[in-house]
Amino acid sequence: MKKAMLVFAAVFLGFIPACKNLKTTTDMKAVSHLNGTWVLNYISGPRIAFDGLYPDKKPEITFDLSGKKVSGNTGCNNFNGGFTAHNNTIDLKGPFAMTRMMCEGQGESLFIETLKKVNTFDADESTLTLIMGDIAVMRFIKK
Repeated sequence: MKKAMLVFAAVFLGFIPACKNLKTTTDMKAVSHLNGTWVLNYISGPRIAFDGLYPDKKPEITFDLSGKKVSGNTGCNNFNGGFTAHNNTIDLKGPFAMTRMMCEGQGESLFIETLKKVNTFDADESTLTLIMGDIAVMRFIKK
């Protein structure tokens, strides 16, 4: 019986670090999917059609994992700043440096304010979803 318990303990204790390494690998893979440029195709908010919010240009966001930098375009102005991401959590609260062109409508302010509220994400090779609490508030496709 003692021998069986020792074998069970050795197998079980050896399994725990393996699970931890698998989780770390999975977590790093989730963050690695952020890298690159993404084009917005959904944003929650006012009852204005998406194309009405962004009639000329769709917002884009680019993540540079090596520099922990984020940049992009709001559909009107360019922005850049830093970000942090771990597992599936993300911090995009700014401050962001932005150009100051005059923009029509409320699309730009909605985009920036929504980015600041995001706290988690889900990403794969083609889709990035930014989430506030448990609500998907923005969705991007890989450019």
